[in-house]
Amino acid sequence: MLLTITTTAKPATDLGFLLHKHPERVQEFGQSFGTATVFYPEAGEERCTAALLLEVDPIALVRSRGRNSPDFSLSQYVNDRPYAASSLLAVALADVFRTARAGRCKARPELPGTALPLEIRVPALPCRGGPELARRLFEPLGWTVEAQPLPLDEGFPEWGESRYVRLTLSGTVLLADALNHLYVLLPVLDDGKHYWIASDEIDKLVKAGAGWLGEHPERGLITRRYFGRRWSLARAALARLAELGDETEEELEPALAEEAPADEAAAFTADPAASDAAASDPAAADTGAAADVPEAGPEGEAAPGGPPEPKARPLNTLRREAVLRRLEELGATSVIDLGCGQGELVAALLARPRFARVAGMDVSSIALTIAARKLRLDRMPDAKRARLTLFQGALTYTDKRLAGYDAAVLMEVVEHVDPPRLAALERVVFGRARPEHVLVTTPNIEHNVRYEFLTGLRHPDHRFEWTRAEFAAWADRVAAQYGYHVAFEPVGEDDPEVGPPTQMGVFTRDQRS
Repeated sequence: MLLTITTTAKPATDLGFLLHKHPERVQEFGQSFGTATVFYPEAGEERCTAALLLEVDPIALVRSRGRNSPDFSLSQYVNDRPYAASSLLAVALADVFRTARAGRCKARPELPGTALPLEIRVPALPCRGGPELARRLFEPLGWTVEAQPLPLDEGFPEWGESRYVRLTLSGTVLLADALNHLYVLLPVLDDGKHYWIASDEIDKLVKAGAGWLGEHPERGLITRRYFGRRWSLARAALARLAELGDETEEELEPALAEEAPADEAAAFTADPAASDAAASDPAAADTGAAADVPEAGPEGEAAPGGPPEPKARPLNTLRREAVLRRLEELGATSVIDLGCGQGELVAALLARPRFARVAGMDVSSIALTIAARKLRLDRMPDAKRARLTLFQGALTYTDKRLAGYDAAVLMEVVEHVDPPRLAALERVVFGRARPEHVLVTTPNIEHNVRYEFLTGLRHPDHRFEWTRAEFAAWADRVAAQYGYHVAFEPVGEDDPEVGPPTQMGVFTRDQRS
């Protein structure tokens, strides 16, 4: 299996810093199923290409699997796994480029935050759904996609096309994002994994999909395929994305079942237990076309003889509503959302005419592009468009565009900043921009014990998460230093033992300052 990553950003050899692999060396990495090799076919100032070559040992692959493997049969010895990109390549990529996927580079810390012109090539990729599915999965992420079908046999064109494509992706993307896109979507396109899927895959998907999967129009299909249609795992992952991301759970639920081959249609059932049974015993499942049916789940499910139980409202919805409510109570008419991401709060502000000026700023050009698309900027009425400003910037650098607003919002932003750089953010927002009000929300780490599937921090990009006491100490110090006073509010259910899931500080500038 082969995957190449090419950039033309100057100097192009900075790709070596980002990947933590020196362009002048050939490096090998042992895997349980073979050997991964990283080398550079070209490495110059104008253009640099890194290649990941995975050589699979079919015998080692079989021996590395447990007896619970869903494919424990003779067919493991005779299949396309050693040749075509699949979950094997995704696993090797995750291992070899672990630090790059996390967006860290000690030698050049400024590089991971810079979007690069990238071209990624995969010569042979199983794609159940054909070239169109590859475009549906990658284009919403900012990629230009070329997926060329490969013939079954070039010597016999009358045999038609195979299920394989030659995939080329091009776009200006953060390298960490590109690697995480590949890690999730390669096995999704293949529609199969070489290892047994267990509950720990939920954390892997949530971490790798942070910042993009919750917004993806095909998130339902991606999640179902990623978990091999194990509904209980898929539903738990969707709930995690709804809780920690930027969409409500209802929006994350797929409205229509994925189109599937006839032999797979039985897997789409309303009952997770029946779906699991169908996977192991096709005779246990109904036949026929995939139906548009709701997934079973503990919330909102009608009890015998009683009305449906109300669904818990997602935390991200409660967080936005709390911020909007406080902005209205404070009388703000101009608001800037610092770290606006893909524009959910900006959209909510624009929907309220009382906010005459609304701005969104983010360090990610891709996020701003998606925000513009979601806001339908090209079709927005002139009067509404005149109220809106979107621009790229960094919170650790003084920027005159941040000044002149009644209120600034830092919603789930500060925890993404390295602690040594928090002082720069404080100086830029509270010292230079100096809005009358600043609203800061951040996770309460004490509440994390209430999330059943959560291990570690809530997001792989979080540099820290504060307790209530730590957040109060930081907020009090900043308020005293820059002439503000601060009040604290819980967001979400205020658990008597561990507090609310989100904590909010409302800073108001002292009239004397």
